[in-house]
Amino acid sequence: MLSVHTSPLVQPGAGDGGGMSVYVRSLASALARAGVECDVLTRCEDPHQAPIVDVEPGVRVVHLRAGPEAPVAKGDLPGLTDELVVAARAHLATHPGFADGFDGLHSHYWISGAVGHELKHQLDLPLVTTFHTLALTKAAAGVHDDPLERVRVEREVVACSDQITASTEEERAELMVEYGADADRVEVTPPGVDHAAFSPGAPLEARRRLGLSLDAPLVLFVGRIQPLKGTRMALRCLAELPEPVTLVIVGGASGPDGPAELARLHELAHELDIADRVHWVAPQPHEALADWYRAADVCLVPSRTESFGLVALEAAACGIPVVATNVGGLRSLVDDGVTGFLVDERKASAFAAPVEQLLADPALAAQIGANASVRSRQYTWSITAARLRRLYADLGARELVVCS
Repeated sequence: MLSVHTSPLVQPGAGDGGGMSVYVRSLASALARAGVECDVLTRCEDPHQAPIVDVEPGVRVVHLRAGPEAPVAKGDLPGLTDELVVAARAHLATHPGFADGFDGLHSHYWISGAVGHELKHQLDLPLVTTFHTLALTKAAAGVHDDPLERVRVEREVVACSDQITASTEEERAELMVEYGADADRVEVTPPGVDHAAFSPGAPLEARRRLGLSLDAPLVLFVGRIQPLKGTRMALRCLAELPEPVTLVIVGGASGPDGPAELARLHELAHELDIADRVHWVAPQPHEALADWYRAADVCLVPSRTESFGLVALEAAACGIPVVATNVGGLRSLVDDGVTGFLVDERKASAFAAPVEQLLADPALAAQIGANASVRSRQYTWSITAARLRRLYADLGARELVVCS
């Protein structure tokens, strides 16, 4: 597996470590349990990082030396593609992998796709690609923070991947319509959730453990602090809700503009006169998030776009109603009025209305939370791993796609 811009070992919710880090770590673990051993190749960001970290039986994280042994802005990583290819190939040559060697490459995100594309041709190995986000989808949502070459690279990787996995049917359609992907080479493979960690629990006990008020209504936002995730909308939504409703924001600054965006959000909270009703919480270890979900009355997911939306799925698994933007993968996760609410308009009042409805009607909130928990059982990492194991095996029997 290639995850060169973010490691599965990093703290989710900070920097570039988000849902994709959770995805890669959880998938590698599930694949290992299904009998598919994985090396996860990522870029070394610290000279003290061990070249290879044994995470669990069948899963290793490999730190590739490419560029400075320090964090590099994601926008600058395409310039390190050649170095990453050389470092990855050196690892594959020096460390022939597990007992049976390496059978294929699975790239995560477009930068890893560029690396995987080159390695595919050098090593004659099948390439699977999962993009997680797409530049054209982000641009359509009004987010323009990608290098100019991203769309071109995505098109090249789409054209040469032996298989592409999409999280939803909507993402599959986008890949075919916007990128010209071959329908036979795009398979919907939804992510999963760890139900042992994320499950319904006692809200009062969770609040006590977290030192939160036992009676004030609580709305939760979990995610990196960046415009794409809609933190600004979460604050404006809170301003539409009456006291003593509070908003807990769990996450850290992301991207080169992250610290400035965080400062702007604090400013906005003061302008809206809600600063004393907002609790800012640093990024948490992934499994620790379960208590934050259980402590909440509603989980707010006001993203501009989401290829899937792991936060919404984790909240649902904990039995918490979700109010989310009606975009992307959130549409497949939230059954409007049954397991949560979908919001069409990007207006604070449009998000606040279903939140207020849920807070005012505990019976409705409990029923929707229960429905969400049941629905979440359709998503497990073991199912995802089983689908991918079959896919990997099928690719081993096919001729590789040739670049046109």
